[in-house]
Amino acid sequence: MCKVLAFLADGLEEVECLAVVDVLRRADIDVTLVSITGNKQVTGSHGITIVTDALYEETDPQEADLLFLPGGMPGTTNLKAYKQLGEALEEANRQGRRIAAICAAPSVLGSLGLLKGKTATCYPGYEEQLDGASCSQAGVITDGNITTARGLGYALDLGIELVRLFSGSEHAAKVKRAIQYER
Repeated sequence: MCKVLAFLADGLEEVECLAVVDVLRRADIDVTLVSITGNKQVTGSHGITIVTDALYEETDPQEADLLFLPGGMPGTTNLKAYKQLGEALEEANRQGRRIAAICAAPSVLGSLGLLKGKTATCYPGYEEQLDGASCSQAGVITDGNITTARGLGYALDLGIELVRLFSGSEHAAKVKRAIQYER
């Protein structure tokens, strides 16, 4: 079974995280919500508190098939500042494991040099932080092992794309039908 770690920091965009996680779990993909704050309760940028499944210290990112970064501010800044997460992302990229980021969070990947030579998308205004990437206005882009999404309005699309990558187009279409998503 596919294993996903979704990393949460205070100030995250709640719906970007939870919509993607919801779609993945509906597809029977194992997702663990991971706090990088040292506290299982993480408060998003709109004051919604999420209780995570685990603290970063309780997980092993090497065992994950996908590392997922939701956006939001200052959540993205907090993710970028967490050194252990940066190291895990670099190692996952070296191994060719999947990485996904939405909204401002692709800037974390850009700061690590993981987007060099790739096409990526992000929330408008963060393009210059996607170091070495060819920036696109597309809602969701997969280039190699990295999938990026533009923002909250594309969270379901990102979830569906990740289901397609792990479980195939037919399974992704089944999930879309089940949630009445016709875009």
